[in-house]
Amino acid sequence: MEELSALSLLPPLLALAMIIITRKVLPSLGLGILIGALLINDWSVLASISYIWSIFTGFFYTDGAINTWELYIIFFLLILGVMAALISLSGGSRAFGEWALRRVKTRTGAQLVTFLFGILIFIDDYFNSLTVGQVSRPLTDRHGISRAKLAYIVDSVAAPVCVIVPLSSWGAYIITIIAGILESYQVNQYSGLQAFLYMIPMNFYAITALLLVLLMIVWKTDIGPMKKHERRALEDGILFDSSKLGVPGETGDQLDELTGRVRDLVLPIVILVAATIVFMVITGAQNAETVTVLSVFAETDVSASLVYGGLIGLAVAFILTLTKKPKSSMVGKAGAAGIKAMMPAIYILILAWIIVAVIDELQTGAYLAELIDGSIPLFLLPLLLFIVAGFMAFSTGTSWGTFSLLLPIAGEIAATLDITMMLPFLASVLAGFYFRGSLFPYFRYDDSLVHGSRKPPY
Repeated sequence: MEELSALSLLPPLLALAMIIITRKVLPSLGLGILIGALLINDWSVLASISYIWSIFTGFFYTDGAINTWELYIIFFLLILGVMAALISLSGGSRAFGEWALRRVKTRTGAQLVTFLFGILIFIDDYFNSLTVGQVSRPLTDRHGISRAKLAYIVDSVAAPVCVIVPLSSWGAYIITIIAGILESYQVNQYSGLQAFLYMIPMNFYAITALLLVLLMIVWKTDIGPMKKHERRALEDGILFDSSKLGVPGETGDQLDELTGRVRDLVLPIVILVAATIVFMVITGAQNAETVTVLSVFAETDVSASLVYGGLIGLAVAFILTLTKKPKSSMVGKAGAAGIKAMMPAIYILILAWIIVAVIDELQTGAYLAELIDGSIPLFLLPLLLFIVAGFMAFSTGTSWGTFSLLLPIAGEIAATLDITMMLPFLASVLAGFYFRGSLFPYFRYDDSLVHGSRKPPY
């Protein structure tokens, strides 16, 4: 397709419709990719399959050499999955909960501990939701805090923290997509990591959501259905309606836990962060012509640094787990569970890379930019993108699917209308995805957040 056409809207719209109808991200993205490839190749099936295959293989092997960027990001996600599972197995999460039980004496304190624990567990929102929900539940139950309030705190901290921290699974995923978009439009003044960092203060919704959770805890403010849940918990001792919410404690594939210490949770995460930053400085200094703070982080090898730091954090988690003398089968089961938990994210990430290339070649964003150029003031477009992203995330129930569809379109619109608006446009999409996460648990209690049965929310 050489000319801008309304048909360029078909792949993302079809993928969105399929996600809303089926609630299955992978086949929906796959269908969008296939239709896009057919459009690009004049409806030739064999040429389309070859085209998709060439994009896929190009992520891992190009110009006669292995493409380490994409491979390292996938390795990092797997490392995070295994590391999270080992932390759970070692008993570090439970030890933190028991430590809090002994020291926290008030309802406000119990909620603040849950809030702070959610910020600490930033490496992945799935691990965050399961760990913080399970660990905090005895503490909040003791102080008569409703499960609805606990679910709100857990979910309204997990996603915003993960989306503004570059060392999380979310951060790695977003940085790779942003880097691809910047490269497509020859935006060279900053790297994917720098762009991510610049966008953090632009992510108003995630930051506001965190502040609202903190203020509602400190000011003891509850409105709407939440007020009803909290009143029942305080006056009647009813923390949740078991007839509607299922069996408390039903956790699905829950791993056995050893007797651990708080350090088993804190040390791996602290060392992961410290080691990754060290490797970012080392690789950046090696690549920079003149060593300054900005040049180092501009030239750093993000994917390699994440893998190296992740491996060190994983090694620490592994050693701390071995000190408990677990059975080898328990360690193997934990590792397998960690990998299994990350596989849906990896599948979506690969499809996201492909659909970015397809949408770029279809020029979907350029077509939309041509439609809205002059009809909508430029300063209103970030708000419009935020609303569209929020609608998509709320309707489909997927944040990663929203990223994969909207980020490349937003990037192309910015490149067509005003390249200086690239980061605000992309930040608006990142902020909009969280619309689902912040509202859903407040007005409709999501029991899976605090009973551990929630599936990966990708």
